[in-house]
Amino acid sequence: MQVYMDNAATSRQKPDVVFKAIESFYKEVNCNPGRGGYSLSLEAGRRVMEARESIAKFFNLKQTSQVVFTQNITVALNIALKGLLQEGDHVLISGLEHNAVVRPLTALKKYRGVEFSIIPTDPRGRLDPADAQKMLKPNTKMIVCTHASNVMGALLPVEELGLLAAENDLYFVVDTAQTAGVLPIDFEKLHASVLTFTGHKHLLGPMGIGGFCVKEDVARKMLPLYEGGTGSVSDREEQPDFLPDKFESGTLNTLGIVGLGAAVKYLGEKDLNILRVHEQKLTKKLLDGLKQYSKISVYGPQDETLQTGTIALNIDEVDNAELCFILDQEFGIMTRPGLHCAPIAHKTMGTFPEGVLRLSIGHYTTEEEIDYVLECFKRIIEAI
Repeated sequence: MQVYMDNAATSRQKPDVVFKAIESFYKEVNCNPGRGGYSLSLEAGRRVMEARESIAKFFNLKQTSQVVFTQNITVALNIALKGLLQEGDHVLISGLEHNAVVRPLTALKKYRGVEFSIIPTDPRGRLDPADAQKMLKPNTKMIVCTHASNVMGALLPVEELGLLAAENDLYFVVDTAQTAGVLPIDFEKLHASVLTFTGHKHLLGPMGIGGFCVKEDVARKMLPLYEGGTGSVSDREEQPDFLPDKFESGTLNTLGIVGLGAAVKYLGEKDLNILRVHEQKLTKKLLDGLKQYSKISVYGPQDETLQTGTIALNIDEVDNAELCFILDQEFGIMTRPGLHCAPIAHKTMGTFPEGVLRLSIGHYTTEEEIDYVLECFKRIIEAI
């Protein structure tokens, strides 16, 4: 039996509509959108627009143009941080951030003198927005927060932090890498300045495509990370100042966009609350099964209502990389060990530098697979 338990990294199984959309584009169109006046180029542009419209509807945006496509969520976060922060600015982040946030901020600290502070976050991933309020400085410009930890799945109070940012005239940047496609996300209700997303995880799209949603007034103040050809106002040497062209230079990953558009349309026709109930049911079953063994340490909320389907654990006296190897080679279970590109999160959890083994449930995970995983852990524990 083969069981995929690494959905926090990428969703391995995709709906058929994704493959059909990509194949259709490749076979029937395969031309550059916005770079020609002929019918197939216009058709390519139409398919990109359809994807943009699906994403705008999915996140409840006022204008389709507020959706900007990038290579992935890391690029989207870099554009938001480096495009909005200036010398001397101060930023608040959670104690569970991914390196996609921490490394750009560290570079900005080195080259622009941008400061950042970590809002107190306990080992179970709990964060009190009141603590963030107390940490505001006269030069605080932005709050950045992941919607859920990529290591232990803990959900963070993004709506409350967004309201705090709005009340204090701060930018609010949200990382939805672990929640888009699992939880309903409303751009307006979040009070987000920038909402970043990636296509290949729970949104069920292909790899190599992501993006961000941005408020129009924020976009006017944000500098592009790079400039170049956009297929628009080509008589000017300056980058266009309108959305989405301001941030979309060069040929787009049109295949990725078309595939993501089909996936988001597919999800948009489903009830995400039902998908969330399925995830919670399997998460509870997995948590309850793992916690019965004293040799297994489970980290994070350990409560399916307070987290995604991502679970972090260690087994006493067993290296997590070795455990990953055993699960794969002996039982066909695919997991991820280590630090998960989030050392700050592991310091918060108390698992730095050894890391943890991560199990992560996805849309296509079944109850039978959870039963099998638990049986395999039982066999491993009995063999120690």
